[in-house]
Amino acid sequence: MNLLAFDTSTDSLSVAVQRGAALSHEPIGHQGAGGAQASAVLIPVIRELLARAGLRLAQLDAIVFGQGPGSFTGLRTACSVAQGLAFGAGVPVLPVDTLLAVAQQARESAGAQQIVAVLDARMDEVYWAAYANEGGAWRRQGDFKLGRPEDVVVPAGWALAGNAFAAYAGRLPQGPPRIEAVPTAQSLLGLAPALLAAGQAVPAAGALPLYIRDKVAQTTQERAAARAAQPSRP
Repeated sequence: MNLLAFDTSTDSLSVAVQRGAALSHEPIGHQGAGGAQASAVLIPVIRELLARAGLRLAQLDAIVFGQGPGSFTGLRTACSVAQGLAFGAGVPVLPVDTLLAVAQQARESAGAQQIVAVLDARMDEVYWAAYANEGGAWRRQGDFKLGRPEDVVVPAGWALAGNAFAAYAGRLPQGPPRIEAVPTAQSLLGLAPALLAAGQAVPAAGALPLYIRDKVAQTTQERAAARAAQPSRP
């Protein structure tokens, strides 16, 4: 299976190309700075990796990308690039939710099977969702959520994984094991076979972002109110 995967939903840019069966060919990847730079470097990196893999876009079985939640600018970048490349090459796209990609990355790095995935949403909030791996298949438990770090709930025996620990270390649940993880192209490739087999691939027009928050930024008054509401430090 020939796949191109990328994620630009966080401050990291992650891209990988898989040629043929995953066990016979190690994916070729790139990990670097994302954020505002992602839109400028994503397509050149994709071209370089495809060339190294000896693949043309039209030879891909799907273009896999992180659809969100995450950075608004990053999600727009990923969706527009996935859509443009897929239209031009006539291949389908596979949108993957980024919190699921965090869970997959935590499973690959630490072996966790029951994970509450959490991503920094800025504006004093986090995105989170709970996932259980049952017989090799992920099942999301409940809806996506957006709220304060203190609102995150981790069931007993579950792990907490994501990129929000540096910003909200003392405000996230203290008992569960913590696994640093972000959505990566490698985790997207790990998820792709099961999602493709389940019919989750869509035409290029379906390369759409998954937004959990409607507002992009706070007003000056909202930022001041958020700072005033935070507990004072000794």
